[in-house]
Formats: sequence, C-alpha cells, structure tokens
Amino acid sequence: MIEIIELILPYIKGLWALPWIAVGFFVTILLSKLYGEDSISNAMKKIGLILLYVFVPLLLFRILLSVDFQQNEIIFTMICFTILLLMYILAYFFAKFLSNKYKLFGKSKGIYIKTVLTNQGRSSAFVGGALLAIEEWRVFATIYMIIGAIFLFAIIPYILNYLHRKNLKKSQKSTNIHALPWYLRVFPWYLLLFAFSAVIVHSTIGFTSKNLGDFGTVFEFITQLTIPAALYYVGAGVHPSDLKISELKKLFGFDNKKTKDDHWQWVRNMFFLTVVITPLILLIIFTPLLVTGIIQKTWFPVIMINAILPVTSTNMFLLPYGIDKKSTAHIVTWTTFVCVPIVVVLITVFGIYFS
Repeated sequence: MIEIIELILPYIKGLWALPWIAVGFFVTILLSKLYGEDSISNAMKKIGLILLYVFVPLLLFRILLSVDFQQNEIIFTMICFTILLLMYILAYFFAKFLSNKYKLFGKSKGIYIKTVLTNQGRSSAFVGGALLAIEEWRVFATIYMIIGAIFLFAIIPYILNYLHRKNLKKSQKSTNIHALPWYLRVFPWYLLLFAFSAVIVHSTIGFTSKNLGDFGTVFEFITQLTIPAALYYVGAGVHPSDLKISELKKLFGFDNKKTKDDHWQWVRNMFFLTVVITPLILLIIFTPLLVTGIIQKTWFPVIMINAILPVTSTNMFLLPYGIDKKSTAHIVTWTTFVCVPIVVVLITVFGIYFS
C-alpha cells in the first residue's frame, strides 16, 4: 500500500497537478448534461466547503509542520500584508478618481467605490491554491493564502460596514450588517489556528510529518490530493454558457450601444484594475528587488501570480453592503475566463525558472 502511494505522489505534485483544471472543466460539462447544471452546481458548492474546511487546513498544517518559521517567513508575512493593503488602497483611490471623473455623487458614488474596492479581492484559496503544487513555493503561497483570507473575510467586510453606516441616517447608525455566513467569517481564524498549531508543534519539539512513519506518508498523500481536487473545482467553476460574444464586445468596449442601466463601464474599469494595473505596479516594484537580490527568487512568482488571480466569487456574499450585483457577477466571470489560463501559463513558466 505504502509503495503504491509513493509511486502515485509525484504525479499529484508540481506541474502534474495543473491538468486537473481541464479535467474539472470537461467532466463538469458532461455531468451537467447527464444530471442537470443545478444539481451539479449544488454538489460542487458542498464539495467546495469540504475542501475549505477539511482538506485545505490539513494541507497547510502539513506544510507548516515541516517549516522553521523564522526571519524569512516573518519578513514575507509582512510583505504579504503590505501588498494586500497596497492593492486595496490602490482600488480605493482608483475608484474615487473615476467616480469624480464620471461625476458620480451621493449613493451612486458610494456604490461605485465599494464595488471596485470589494472586487480587488482575489480567489486565493482555489485558483491561488495551484501555487501549492510547486514544492519550493508552497510555504510562501500558504502564508499569502492566509493573509489573503484575513483581508477577504475580516478586514474588507469591516471597512464595507463602516462605509455603509457612514451613509445612513443617525437613527440607523447602530445597524451592523453581517453579510458573510458564519462559516466564512470564521474561516481566516480557523486557518490561523491550524497554522499556529503547526508552527508551535514544530518549533517546540521539532516534530514533522516524517516522524509519523508510514502514517506520515498516508497523511501526505491525503493532503496532497487537496491540490488536484481544488484545481478540478476551479475547472468545474468555468461555465461555457457564460461565455457570450455580446458580453465580450461590451467588456472591451466594441459595443457602442448605451442603455439607461449600462454598467459595463464599471466592469471594464475593474477588469483593467485587476488584470493590468495591479499586476503591472507590483511587477515594477518587485522586479528590481528580485534583480538586486533583496527578495528571494521563490517569493517573486508567489507575489506576481497572486497579483493576477481572478476576482473571488465570495464577493457575491457582500452585496448587502451596497455593492453592485451585476458588475460583481460579470467581473467574477470574466476575470475567471481570462486569468485562469494566464495563471496556468505563469505557474508553468515560473515553475521552470523560479524553482
């Protein structure tokens, strides 16, 4: 049994894991035709929660259980926090500048700013989880994922709640919104619990999964399955029915038809911020730091790939804070279509040159 597991393990690691995105895409199309898209979609939501709450934390625990969390890891944690803070500050001032340019006032301006700010949040758990496939990146990808979860599910909802209450009447000021379901509100602290436990156990008694013998091999195999499963989930979330030429034309401004409720300008702005501006600014900042040796070469791909991840679909939970529903749905869909292939290519290229 152990011999079979050891033979399989290399084929669910590294670049071997990436084809599972395509497997998830094609198998889901087939299953949707057989059992109906709604039933498959509901099943995938349940699978997603199992991955988030069982397999992802166990994988992070195993990775950090073998790490001496010292100066490099602490510095990278601070860099991650700074990067994510910079990304959201950039989104805020980008939205504020454009809202003034479009002469938006009052409620419309508030909705625009909150929508752009919220949709700077990226899919760091599932799409970003592909980074964990590369052994040399996995510790830093883990750190980035945890910090990203804290921003997504703790810091940003708090800021949105503040911005929402700012526009309320005095009699309504005491009303707080809890838009996220409880299992997403506790998720970043749940991940931190596993991370701290692994670091403390390793640092105090030097324990790693290798100390478990054959059970450690089985544990590695079970947790390593998280990566192809998560990538399968990413592929399953790409729906060909969402790919509409008419919307593609609107996204890139080739359709000049205007409607009273035209929100495609908002989508274009967020797409430009997500796919072009944010990655470009981080590239400009971190390329000189890489060339001069100020940052480690294993940090660079983690930072750059996370910079171009698609917008996370969990932003739809934040609609009660007053963000635009249609713009959010479209930016999630189109960044997924565009960014997932880019991420696959970058992991492949960076996996060759930065590992």
